[in-house]
Amino acid sequence: MTTRARQLGLFVLAGILFGGTFVAVRAGLAYFPPLTFVALRFDIAGALLLAYVILARDDWRPRTRRDITAILITGIPALGLSNALLFVGQQYTTSAVAAIVFSLAPVLTPLFAVALLSDESLSLRGAGGLLVGLCGVGLVVQPQPTRLLAGGATGQLILLCGAVSVALGSVLIRRADATLPSVVVTAWALPLGGVTLHLASLAAGESLGAVQWTPGAIVALGYVSVFAGAIAYTAYFELLAEAGAIQTNLINYFIPVVTTVLGWALLDETITLATIAGFLVIFAGFALLKARTLTQHLHH
Repeated sequence: MTTRARQLGLFVLAGILFGGTFVAVRAGLAYFPPLTFVALRFDIAGALLLAYVILARDDWRPRTRRDITAILITGIPALGLSNALLFVGQQYTTSAVAAIVFSLAPVLTPLFAVALLSDESLSLRGAGGLLVGLCGVGLVVQPQPTRLLAGGATGQLILLCGAVSVALGSVLIRRADATLPSVVVTAWALPLGGVTLHLASLAAGESLGAVQWTPGAIVALGYVSVFAGAIAYTAYFELLAEAGAIQTNLINYFIPVVTTVLGWALLDETITLATIAGFLVIFAGFALLKARTLTQHLHH
């Protein structure tokens, strides 16, 4: 298999598995309290991914303070908080809208990078891309005052906070500058996130006794933990190591397409023209932000 074919295979595999996450979460919320659901996801995915890196890699041990810092940031804001907001927010909206709002994360990332990383700056074109991306989310969320007061945009606003958490977390991870590979950092971060989420679940008054252990619940949990957890993360970080951040970031625009199709096929969800337009506008914002790098990447 050629390198390009392997990278395409990893891209499609990770995109399809991550795309199914939003649909599985939406289905699984019928059986699980949201924070308990995501905590159990992290328990299983963390155990599998940590076992994989311990068995397959020599560099699996955190060795420096920067490694520990990166694990803490990845476990709590980048993965724990963002997934908690995703699982809570999806109680109020469709899986397609959730995936599209989360696709704003790569557009927001440069904004935090300018503020927190000394070697980052935002050009006029980049600022324009950021504004275009935010307009795209506005099309999806449609935050009219009457709708906000009535609670109609609750889910989308919670999901938007989740995208902010992903973007901020990714910049803080870069600032930590760990010596460990990303897949190893994630393998340690998932169990940490799981413990944090179990505590949050208890604080919110959730209980494992409220879980309905039906076949549907087991399928949903198995999917988000094993397929969209350990397997998808492994494929994603392999792609990141081989293809770089720009190509890997494009997966955020493949995921909503997968989610929309699966949500329509499996959950009978519908999607409006405004939502599709919003998604295209968010992608246009990302393309503006990364125009030069994307052009260089295509020429290579």
